[in-house]
This record gives sequence, structure tokens and C-alpha cells, in this order.
Amino acid sequence: MVSSADEVSYTSGMKWEILRKEKAENSRQIIKTLLKNRGIKTEREEKEFFHPTDPRKIKLKAFEISDESVKKAIARIKRAKKNKEFVVVYGDYDADGITATAIMWEALHSFGLDVLPHIPDRFEEGYGINAESVNNLKLKIKNLKLIITVDNGIVAYEGIRKAKELGIDVIIVDHHQKGEEKNHAFSIIHSTLVCGSALAWFFAKELSMVQDLPTTGLELAAIGTIADQMPLIGPNRSVVKHGLEELNRTKRPGLMALFKEARIENVGVYEVGYIIAPRINAMGRLKQGIESLRLLCTKNKLKAFEIAKNIGGTNSERQKMVEEVLILARKSVTSQKIIVIAGEKYHEGVIGLAAGRLVEEFYRPAIVFSTKGKVSKASARSISGFNIIEAIRAVSLHLEGGGHPMAAGFSIETGKIGKFAKEINKFADKLLTDELLQKKLRIDMELNFGEINPGLIEQLKQFEPTGLGNPGATFVTRGVEIISVKSVGREARHLKLKLKQGEHIFDSIYFGGGEIYPELAPGSKLDLVYSPEKNVWMGNESIQLKIRDIEIVS
Repeated sequence: MVSSADEVSYTSGMKWEILRKEKAENSRQIIKTLLKNRGIKTEREEKEFFHPTDPRKIKLKAFEISDESVKKAIARIKRAKKNKEFVVVYGDYDADGITATAIMWEALHSFGLDVLPHIPDRFEEGYGINAESVNNLKLKIKNLKLIITVDNGIVAYEGIRKAKELGIDVIIVDHHQKGEEKNHAFSIIHSTLVCGSALAWFFAKELSMVQDLPTTGLELAAIGTIADQMPLIGPNRSVVKHGLEELNRTKRPGLMALFKEARIENVGVYEVGYIIAPRINAMGRLKQGIESLRLLCTKNKLKAFEIAKNIGGTNSERQKMVEEVLILARKSVTSQKIIVIAGEKYHEGVIGLAAGRLVEEFYRPAIVFSTKGKVSKASARSISGFNIIEAIRAVSLHLEGGGHPMAAGFSIETGKIGKFAKEINKFADKLLTDELLQKKLRIDMELNFGEINPGLIEQLKQFEPTGLGNPGATFVTRGVEIISVKSVGREARHLKLKLKQGEHIFDSIYFGGGEIYPELAPGSKLDLVYSPEKNVWMGNESIQLKIRDIEIVS
């Protein structure tokens, strides 16, 4: 056990290393509890969790995709090459769709096909392959005989029918939920276990093996997986763990330029989710998503920096627009269980982000409509335990769209929005219980400060990458005394505290906790929810507690 407050500071160099080794064994029981909380029960599961399988060794059949579908798709691609047919990769304008398009286009190009990528215009074409876009592509490309969709297509019945009329085969590579109608595409590579870019990567890997070509783009699949908020367990953990390694040593001019523009040195889940993916998304939200695709695929360093600068500027513009929508939206929020708001000033490209922010703020499902004409477009976000797309489909109105249990997009006649709001809230009334609408903070276990040591911190690092499905370890410690507290940051929004339990003292940071500063004083006792982490400052290493929540007990 640590015997004094001095030892808890764990300053730099050899002392940290010695203490890390001494304390590692004492932390084993804590690690066992964390693994159990994440559904890891056997030694085999633990080994896979801490040492995820190289994605190159994972087959498509692991995602419940039949060998027949894969073989049929590859045979069709080989025929396209033999007959010198033109191929289009039809993607999507979000980060997952753009990375999926880049992966598939690069794989087909390496395979030797005449292939072009197509990122639909959010405002002119909307989401997913549709009849009008297929017709326009055929008019431009006379020899177009094959379309491969990525991150879309599973419910694009009209688009598939139009393609068949025009003599175009369609191979679907998609992870969205299936609809009730049967899809008549030439071949379907479908699984909800991974995101669109990861599924595209696994299919591209199978295709590359045919000609013994190198499989590239795993770093792009990692971006898509994090951006699409897939649970970081199983194959998704493998993709992200190995993909982040490739991302940190990437030589892609576009990614390197993006890192420089965003001032990123080391890339982890946070950097992808909150800095990189929003930038990739920004172009599709406000301008043309194809520009983000050009960034990922360009080999010209000068061009890469030009595009990265443009994308950074567009992302800043996007951030301002979201705040403007939120200011207007908050005034329209009612007491209904599902927030449904609509407005002409709500920019179509940012309504999904606004819906997400409303969910965070009010912890209720939110649907935001952009009303500009007879048909309005909507974006929906949900809370854990409530399938928003099932709720949308249960409404007895003719809606067009698709999505996931936690997010969806669709269109509706503007005049029906009021009726839609009533019907979806009627559907959700019994399902959205008070308990479900109560925001919960997940805590792994209770811990005493004396159990926190460098050995534990080093072992907790093995749980990375953390995220949805594998959250960072969170502990509660009761009866903690405040030694000192001060507000920091812009507008004093955050808190820095020095906290003590027994003889053990730790520095702590509470982001967003500034509003409770007047209630805190030295000598006060708290129950504390936090995540411990290593902090490095001026070459010194120490343990810092990242506070998640505080309850004042005295």
C-alpha cells in the first residue's frame, strides 16, 4: 500500500517505473471486475480483448455473410474487368460513407477496373442510391454496367429497380438495417455488426486476395468505425486498435495535411471522433462531400494542404451554424417525451448535429426538421434503450428514409409534421418510461484512493481504445475531502481540485464543473465519480483524476 501523500505524486523517471511494477499485481482484482463488467468472462475472451485479432485474419463469414454472396460479387467484378465495363462506387456524404468510398475505389482501381467514385449531393440527391441519380450517371457514362454501393443501398428499392431497367447490375455493401421489402440487387454484402467503411474494407480485402494485392485503407476503416459510433468490441475493436496504429504512421498526404491543420500530433479515439471525423463530415453537410474524398485519396501534398485548409474553414462555419440552430430550437422544446421541432432557418446539413446536442441537453429522443418547401427533411437522434427508427416506421404516414436504432434520417410532407409529432409521441408514450428517460452514469466499482497507483494506470491503458461498448473505467470514491479548489478555463467553466482520502492526495480536473464552484470549499466532503489517468507535465508524470460527477455530502 502507498504509505504517504508524498508517494502519491509519483513524479517522473525511475520512481514511477518501480512503483508501477510493485503495484501491478495488487490491481489484478480491479481489472477482473472491469472485464466482467464488459462481458469478458473467459481467458480466451480476455486474450482477444487485450490483443485483438489482426483484421487481415478475419473473414467476411464472421459477419454472417454467405460465401455465395461474396463469390458472386467478386465474379461480377472480374467480369467487369474482362469486358472493360465502367464501374461506379456509390457512397455517402458522411465520414463513414466517404472513407468507405475511398477504400472501395482504391481497391477496384488497384484491381484494374475503370472506376469512378460518386458521393451524392446531400441537398440535390439526398441519402442513398436513387432512381434519378442512377439515370444521371448512365447518361454521363454510356458504358456503365456495374454500381457498387457502400454505406447505403439496402433499402434503395427504387434505385435498384432503375439500375436493372438500364442494364446496370448493383452490388450492395451496406450495414444499415434491412427494410421489409426484398432487395433485388445482383449481390448483397450486408451486416450490422460493423460500419460501412469496415464492411467495405473486409470486402476489399477478399477482392485483393484474388490477385494477391496488398490490402490498404485500414486507417480509413478505423475513422469510419469511430465516426459511426460502433461498439468497440469484437471485430470493431480489432479494426480500431490496428487501424489507429496505421493512422499514426500514415503517409497519406491528405490525412497528414488534416492533422497539421487541426494541430494533431497523436491520433486516438477522441481525436478521430471530435476533430477528424467532424472535419470530414463538414463538407458533405454544407458543401460537396466529394471534396473530403479528394483529400483522402490525393497523392499531391500541395493539393492536400489546400483541401485541408478549406475543410477546416468549413468545419468552423458548421460549428457556428449548429449553435445558431440550437438557440432557435431550445425555444421550441416542449414537455413531450420525443422532442419534435421544425423551422425554415434550420440548415439541412446540421440538423442531425442539432438533434444530437438536444438529446445531450434534455436526454430525450429528438427529431429536427428543416422545412423548405412542400417536403421537409428530418434528422433524428435517440437515447439508449429506445429504437428511434422503429418508432419512425411505426407512424402511419408515408415516410422515406433509413438509419440505425440510435439515429435516422427521413423526408416527409411539410404539412404532415404536426400529425407526425402527435403520432410518434403517442407510440413512444408507454415505451419511454421515466426510468429510461433518467440519464445514468455507468460506474464500474467503488475504489479507495489507496488502491490507485501507477500499476493500475498502466493496466487501464490496455483497455484502450475505449468508446461505445467499451467505456473508459469509471470509479466511485466516497468521503473525499477537498483540500483546494479553483475555477479555470474560459469563462471559468472548469474546476481544478486537490482531493484527499486518508493519507492519499490527488490532483483532479472537472471539465464543465465550473457552475458548482460556489458550492465547494476546502474541508467539504464529496462522493466522487472519476476516471484516473496519467498526467505528464514538463517531463513529470503524475496521476490525475478526471472527474465525471460530484455529490456534496457535508
